[in-house]
Amino acid sequence: MKLWDKGFSTDKKIDYFTVGNDRALDLHLAKYDVIASKAHAKMLGKIGLLTPDETNSLVKELDLIGASIEKGTFTIEATFEDMHSKIEYILVEKLGDTGKKIHTARSRNDQVLVAMHLYLKHELAEIKSETKILFDLLLNLADKYKSILLPGYTHLQIAMPSSFGLWFSAYAESLIDDVYFIDAAYKIADQNPLGSAAGYGSSFPIDRAFTTKEMHFATQKFNVVAAQMSRGKVEKAAAFGISSIASTLSKMAMDICLYMSQNFNFISFPDELTTGSSIMPHKKNPDVFELIRGKCNRLQAVPNQLTLILTNLPSGYHRDLQLVKEVIVPAIQDIKACLEILTFSLKEIRVNETILEDPKYDYLFSVDTLNELVLGGIPFRDAYKQMGAEIHEGRFIPKRDIKHTHEGSLGNLCLHEIRKKMELIY
Repeated sequence: MKLWDKGFSTDKKIDYFTVGNDRALDLHLAKYDVIASKAHAKMLGKIGLLTPDETNSLVKELDLIGASIEKGTFTIEATFEDMHSKIEYILVEKLGDTGKKIHTARSRNDQVLVAMHLYLKHELAEIKSETKILFDLLLNLADKYKSILLPGYTHLQIAMPSSFGLWFSAYAESLIDDVYFIDAAYKIADQNPLGSAAGYGSSFPIDRAFTTKEMHFATQKFNVVAAQMSRGKVEKAAAFGISSIASTLSKMAMDICLYMSQNFNFISFPDELTTGSSIMPHKKNPDVFELIRGKCNRLQAVPNQLTLILTNLPSGYHRDLQLVKEVIVPAIQDIKACLEILTFSLKEIRVNETILEDPKYDYLFSVDTLNELVLGGIPFRDAYKQMGAEIHEGRFIPKRDIKHTHEGSLGNLCLHEIRKKMELIY
């Protein structure tokens, strides 16, 4: 069954090519098509295009379909093009002519749009929640290990003292920036496009304010052409948020892989969180974190994928837009999985508390020792030359009792302030 069926069939190859992976992807969206269809049915009843009995029958049957989706028993067989055709088929099968009325004053275009907006609202809220869980864990780890020093690197060369408190809380505060992107995407998704029909509105006297309130949208996408043009744009906004989180997770996963290596030996994890080698019995590989890194690097390409699909499309609907689902839905599943597994794994992290006892880290303290000379009255440039000479001649003696007190330094992590920044977002 196809909503655009005019009584003749298409070639099977054309059918397969145009439908693509829609049936599988639509299982993620079907719940939201039901929510939108209920709101639409109630609106049709409100303006007199459905009788009260017809409205109640449609809402009742849609509730049953929604229940089957929640249970996981809802399927979209190969005889159906997508979720819309399957849901309408069920309504017609159960309610006859009443079921046929559900498509009054709407198009499959605004059906897809409103389902995607509702889906993205839900998923972005879920991603934000998962990010907050990771954020809280990172701040707790930062507080737990705030006094454990860690080598800081620039150019992968030993640079200055850092700490595990600084490292963990750095990623926590970076997640705040990522959530700003998620919030921006949520605001874009939180606009009701239903009623734009095929992109040019309807001659029926529909009540778009009613459906906006019924589906808990903050506002409408008022201009019907603008509503249609949000197809792809709303997905791209979500992709930027996902990409931003992915960038943070990828960088942290790379740090973890580096720090787990025997050459660094800064951190470790229980055996059950690592994998072995088929021929090297000593190996404890960071496969989980390598996959997080790889998946998150791939996710950072998603905005560009969507941009290339949308590039040079004029206003109005085009079938190219069907392809955005194939990009955004898997991306959402991937970022949620990466957030979940990183949180799960970091709970078991083990920190090496004696890293800086190794003499090779003595030079970490050169800047702090130099600063002591400056505080003693020596001009900075002279102190710098003096310290350089001592290092070159092997006379350098590090000053290890460092004192960093300014906001955001290893001696003043500002964990409360960072937590407050995140709380303000919520």
